[in-house]
Amino acid sequence: MKKTRSSVKPLAGRVALVAGATRGAGRGIARALGDAGATVYCTGRSVKGKPSPYRRPETIDETAAMITAAGGRAIAVRVDHTNEAEVKALFRRIRRAHKRIDVVVDSVAGEDPLMGTYGFLWQADLETAGAIFRQGLTSRIVTAKHAALAMMHAKRGLIVEVTENDMIGGGGNPMAQAVKMAQKVLPLLWAAELAPHGITVMAVTPGFLRSESMLQHLGVTEDNWREAGTKDPNFLQSESPLFVGRAIAAVAADPKVQARTGMLFGSWELGRDYGLSDYDGRRPDWGRHKIDFSTLPPAWIDLFRTGADLEHKWLTTLAGRTRRFRTKIPS
Repeated sequence: MKKTRSSVKPLAGRVALVAGATRGAGRGIARALGDAGATVYCTGRSVKGKPSPYRRPETIDETAAMITAAGGRAIAVRVDHTNEAEVKALFRRIRRAHKRIDVVVDSVAGEDPLMGTYGFLWQADLETAGAIFRQGLTSRIVTAKHAALAMMHAKRGLIVEVTENDMIGGGGNPMAQAVKMAQKVLPLLWAAELAPHGITVMAVTPGFLRSESMLQHLGVTEDNWREAGTKDPNFLQSESPLFVGRAIAAVAADPKVQARTGMLFGSWELGRDYGLSDYDGRRPDWGRHKIDFSTLPPAWIDLFRTGADLEHKWLTTLAGRTRRFRTKIPS
């Protein structure tokens, strides 16, 4: 019998871990990987009876239940990804149960309120620096370390860091800026280190994400989300968390995945490459969207303009230096 598009499971037999699968992009990615046939481990700190420190109601148990209800297989495991012993035990458990780990996606602290606090350098509350770095950066390094160790023996695997926007910048305060930049640059460095081991490492960002907290902030639900376009016209080009999930699932199923190693991609770029649509049939494309800046203060627009000009100059200069250095390295 000819398989329909919905019955094809390109990740059947594979095992995936989504760190930070509690809500937002992490939940959408876990669901998409499950839809594609992977067995998905959903990890995070929020479980039934132990609510989120962010005071959010979502749990990894709910995410796993959604995957199971859709016909997939998911296992929820409470893990603090800043605790290396817990992360090490998690990978040991997965390896013992399945003898493999194919995909590791890290979306931990994507909506950490501490990183959502806006302020210039001179306004920074440095009392929060340790917590931000531990949750948003140390946790990522710990998880990537043990993902690499678990994948090396098989000479294959995909590690994805979920981040914010497709430029180097990001984050609303100095600590968040450091974390978001690291989430984009570290995959580049790790990709070089792990290339001899056949492991692909990349960073992926969603576009304007309709996460649970964003819907709540705009006073709408997933059923009537378009009504928020009256408050922010850009929201009409938003995407559900499932869209970035489908993008990552498509990458994981791509036999030429290693060609993407070290790179930073937007969900919209991957959506174009793989012909993806959101759950409602739309094809959101934040990269081609003409942003309406009218809702922002003029000072912010000036900041974005200056920042973009400086980043372009910096990257152009760096590219030239990199080319010159490469010519000095024997082939």
